[in-house]
Amino acid sequence: MPIYRHFLDGHPSNLPTGKVVCVGRNYVDHVRELNNEIPDSPVLFLKPSTSLVNIHEPLHIPVHFGECHFETEMSLLIGKKLSNCSLEDAETGIIGIGLSLDLTLRDLQTKLKRSGLPWEKAKAFDGSCPTSNFVSRPLCGDLNHQQIALYQNNCLMQNDNSSKMLMPAAELVKYITSFFTLLPGDIVLTGTPAGVGPLKFGDTLRVSLSKLISCKTFIQQAQEDNN
Repeated sequence: MPIYRHFLDGHPSNLPTGKVVCVGRNYVDHVRELNNEIPDSPVLFLKPSTSLVNIHEPLHIPVHFGECHFETEMSLLIGKKLSNCSLEDAETGIIGIGLSLDLTLRDLQTKLKRSGLPWEKAKAFDGSCPTSNFVSRPLCGDLNHQQIALYQNNCLMQNDNSSKMLMPAAELVKYITSFFTLLPGDIVLTGTPAGVGPLKFGDTLRVSLSKLISCKTFIQQAQEDNN
């Protein structure tokens, strides 16, 4: 698996590759499409640094665990240590925004949920968090008015605005730090809009974040599964 490195404004960053803190069920329409309940508070889970890969490279998905779904999310790059932080510190701690895919082994996740087991096998596998280059915070405008889109084989599948998030970006960071300390180089995924779906080998994906980010990638079989 290629080594991942953060890029900020097109240049390699000196920040370490940290953990990924993910937020589930942060868009009402996505909650409803999976027949879940709207949560009273954000649903949090983690991906390790080994989940990170560059979204600009071909993406390798496993084949032995059923369907693998795409979930497109605005991602936040953390630039300073945050623990039980204020909203103001959360705002200044976000130094860049990008796009990530929260790749999900949906069949396996459903099986684990039915058994009351954690989701990590379905959410935190190697390469499960393809991520774009980041755009520095001063160039981003309002984090809570960013348009998120994904095209699968030129068909628009996801298209929504971060203004629809149940908990806005900085408030999410503040909330997360009441449980987990965030360190420089960590990433926060802010949840996915509706429209998630299965990936197939040979699929071409195009993802965009407002006018800030646009990139293409395609899906390959996981390297260990290739003959």
